[in-house]
Amino acid sequence: MNILLLAPHADDVQLGCGATVARFIEEQHDIFWAIFAEDKPLDEEHMAVIQELGLEKSKCPYLHFSVRHIFERRQEVLDNLISIKSEFKPDLVIGPSLNDVHQDHHTVAEEMVRAFKNSCSVICYELPWNHISFDVQLLVKLESRHIDKKLQMLRKFKSQIPIRGRYFSENFVRGLSVVRGIQLGSEYAEAFEIMRWVI
Repeated sequence: MNILLLAPHADDVQLGCGATVARFIEEQHDIFWAIFAEDKPLDEEHMAVIQELGLEKSKCPYLHFSVRHIFERRQEVLDNLISIKSEFKPDLVIGPSLNDVHQDHHTVAEEMVRAFKNSCSVICYELPWNHISFDVQLLVKLESRHIDKKLQMLRKFKSQIPIRGRYFSENFVRGLSVVRGIQLGSEYAEAFEIMRWVI
């Protein structure tokens, strides 16, 4: 599959579905990972993740928006997504939830739905601290090695750990994935909302 990952900020995908990404890379799916807002420390840390995962830098572009101001350039967000759709032709798009209250996340989620609703499957990753509600409609079964890889990714974000350490902690990451695993009858899982599923 061609899988498009949408990250309003450079750490969002790792936090929301890093273990699922690890599984997809293991399964040798083609990954395109777009990051919208620039933030120098985060960007450098994210590039360390990309390098460690063995992904091509050309398929992990920054789109040069400003943190907390993405909504001011909504049409450009949509234009970028339409361009990526035309060139990469994703089978699956994974981005933030429409129920995410962060202004950058919500804008990317809305434009994601507009851009891809008629062309491919679209699902949304879970960031519990930003959600008033989250409708668990899809669970991805994961193994311990995938959670280990997610934790390895998150440890790269040294600039964020003093600020948002709880989200990056092993206890939280494993705890949430155990809860989602119990819902699936497996050891671990990550949860997603389904915006569109195409078979």
